[in-house]
Amino acid sequence: MKYDKIDSQLFIKNRKNFAAAMQPNSLAVFNSNDIYPISADSTLPFEQHRDILFLSGVDQEESVLFLFPDCPNEAYREILFVRETNDHIAVWEGAKLTKEAAFETSGIKTVFWLQDLEKVLFELSTYADTFYINTNEHYRANVETETREDRFTKWLLAKYPAHSVAKSSPIMHRLRAVKDQIELDLMQKACNITEKGFRRILDFVKPGVWEYEIEAELLHEFVRNRSKGFAYSPIIASGNSANVLHYMENNKECKSGDLILMDIAAEYANYKSDLTRTIPVSGKFSDRQKAVYNAVNHVKKEATKLLVPGTLWKEYHVEVGDIMTSELLKLGLLDKADVQNAPKDWPAYKKYFMHGTSHHIGLDTHDYGLLHEKMQANMVFTVEPGIYIPEEGFGIRLEDDVVIQEKGEPFNLMANIPIEADEIEAIMQG
Repeated sequence: MKYDKIDSQLFIKNRKNFAAAMQPNSLAVFNSNDIYPISADSTLPFEQHRDILFLSGVDQEESVLFLFPDCPNEAYREILFVRETNDHIAVWEGAKLTKEAAFETSGIKTVFWLQDLEKVLFELSTYADTFYINTNEHYRANVETETREDRFTKWLLAKYPAHSVAKSSPIMHRLRAVKDQIELDLMQKACNITEKGFRRILDFVKPGVWEYEIEAELLHEFVRNRSKGFAYSPIIASGNSANVLHYMENNKECKSGDLILMDIAAEYANYKSDLTRTIPVSGKFSDRQKAVYNAVNHVKKEATKLLVPGTLWKEYHVEVGDIMTSELLKLGLLDKADVQNAPKDWPAYKKYFMHGTSHHIGLDTHDYGLLHEKMQANMVFTVEPGIYIPEEGFGIRLEDDVVIQEKGEPFNLMANIPIEADEIEAIMQG
């Protein structure tokens, strides 16, 4: 891994918290992800399943975690199974975790080779009444591929049909939504790497550069700072492309007078950051561009203030919609009749700001969190309002990542990344 070793106390605490939420006499199972094939002998780069990572820190394929807090055999209350390594594997694929290294990473004392899993599981099944299975119940999930977790669950329930079944997902959603200080420090590191990339771009952009050249500059800066690269597929959208919310071609020339909307950020140690900035190709906004930019920035600042403990996500978005409506009226994009005549389920502001303002962020860009429950301190949210005006040839979105505090406004993990229009211009004109 490129990243520095994570303190195993994080994973010890996470397992303790998960175990405390389990039913009596139950066994929870968590699988690593597959390495996904492309064709021939090509594969996608490995990405660990975030849940086993959150609970163990193990960041390699063919790993399985058992949690059985009520097991009569104390040594089997936490078990980690990893792929058996040898000299041949080390030469061809690189070193895998030894049992000692697996313990150092996770804090789990009982480590078996994966080949022993069925034998150990049979013994544990005679004590357990319930299996916790790990299904993907994220509100944005749309999975067509059968995962390693899916295959294991299918096998487990066929092999042991007399056991009760419970879901890990609700527990994981609550645990992962509230960040430990170790996690916040890792996310701050990801944001700091993103800052370096963005400042590099402010010096690089000028009329005639291509969107993919900006992408290359960012990737260079991210990787040289121990990131795997982008936290998600980068959006580098100049001119009217900014009005395509998930534009990813990044293949156009950036022209004088245009704006570039960049939704780009680094990961670090699998933790994500999520940044959006919109900058002028020529280093200076037009009066109209700056007016819209400042309106978006105002909405972002006001929306941020609303992210406090006790806030409900749904009500928050209604309030942000009201703030945005006020700004769109000032800009002349809406009039009072537009607002009054709009259907209740699609307010007038949605013509220019059609997406949500905030989502949980952490090990996933759209991280776990139960949106019907009230916000809590140490949850991390994005704040990302935008105004998109195809008829004027530009769109503007601004986005930071903020940590909800016990009292007062959230802490902005991206406070050091330039955002004010005048500051952006000053740096670019340098």
